[in-house]
Amino acid sequence: MKTRTDILLQEVADVLEHNILDYWLDVRGLEGVILNARYVWAFSAAYSALSRSEYLIAARDACDRFLVQYADPVNGGVYWNVAPDGTPSDDKKQLYAQGFAIYGLSEYYKVTNSQAALTAATALFRTVETHFADRENGGYIEALARDFSPLEDMSLSAHDINADKTMNSHLHLLEAYANLYGVWPDPSLKDAIVRLLDIICMRVMAPDGHLQLYFRRDWSVLPGAVSYGHDIETSWLLLECAFATRDIDVVSRVRPFAAALGCAGNEGLMPDGSMRYELLTDGTFDDSRQWWVQAETVVGNLWLWKYHGDDAGADRALACWAYIRDHLVDRRGGEWYWAILPDGSPDLSQPKAGFWKCPYHNTRMCLEVLKIFE
Repeated sequence: MKTRTDILLQEVADVLEHNILDYWLDVRGLEGVILNARYVWAFSAAYSALSRSEYLIAARDACDRFLVQYADPVNGGVYWNVAPDGTPSDDKKQLYAQGFAIYGLSEYYKVTNSQAALTAATALFRTVETHFADRENGGYIEALARDFSPLEDMSLSAHDINADKTMNSHLHLLEAYANLYGVWPDPSLKDAIVRLLDIICMRVMAPDGHLQLYFRRDWSVLPGAVSYGHDIETSWLLLECAFATRDIDVVSRVRPFAAALGCAGNEGLMPDGSMRYELLTDGTFDDSRQWWVQAETVVGNLWLWKYHGDDAGADRALACWAYIRDHLVDRRGGEWYWAILPDGSPDLSQPKAGFWKCPYHNTRMCLEVLKIFE
């Protein structure tokens, strides 16, 4: 008789290959630096795990296109967006984008040993440390102009406020640096990883265990929602990035913060196993079940089970996976819906492939589940 683990692994592997990756193999006209960088990462990571040649071909084509279109050959860094003819249509340098470029390129190097990809990734690391690092207050500035001069509007998206520093960009820069460190163990990179870990634990986390989202340059806090998805996502990424340093003292220091974040994030769990989106600043909830939040809820709770001794974490992960499988996965059209609305219907107003809807959170969730039980 198949165990619950056997069923989970079979279902996740099937969704990864036939629902997510097959869908993205057919997507054309990718727009935006985030989608393109995440595409490079997703197919590189999928090839590493599954060894399907079509994934390597997709990763190679995407990486070649990315380096030609998005890398600024004069100033360094990567643009936010390019026009159909390949010229920059939005040439700002968002810290978040530099991080995902490093993340995708370093993953591609893992499966190809492409010196061009590694050279580009390490150059981006130096660009971030040279231009974005705030040497007076610590951390990194959210965005700069094409020539790295100051920008008046640094907001990441329409959902975000204009802030000097954000939780989101620091988290994903940390993730990118940790991934790069796996193939380029430079001491200055490790130092930067440790500083970022400390910033998230000591600056970004609030005393109640939730993440604060927006900051002024001096780290004074700006109003923001409670993002349950980011809490649970950060809970496992924080520990994973600490593991990447291969430093017992760093891991020991970070572990209790990771556990506290996981506990705080799970405050957003709903009776059906899903995770609500946010607690808004006016005290009301956004009860939509966004695709990426559910994916992070599965991984975060599996990490709580495996690395923090939380026996109920596995049950929470399985319950959230059942919600994803039964509600978010589009069996007919491929990929996952953007969200399930509070009335139980899929949000069809948002795309399944777009500037922010990428093969990242759900691909990563599937790969993490397979890795945890390998």
